[in-house]
Amino acid sequence: MQVELIMQLAGLGLLTAVAHSVLKQAGKEEMAQLVTLAGVVIGLVLVLELIARLFNNVRTLFGL
Repeated sequence: MQVELIMQLAGLGLLTAVAHSVLKQAGKEEMAQLVTLAGVVIGLVLVLELIARLFNNVRTLFGL
């Protein structure tokens, strides 16, 4: 499962980088920044379940 997630994040990063470069070369810097921001948000949504699991494990470990 984690290997799949890593591959998805890598693909998302590559796609975001290419889109950013193309838009910046076309003179649309604002759209390039929005694409980058959207890529970061989508990446965080993909990792959200793992972050929640990490917090639950820490809570269980310390008995909180």
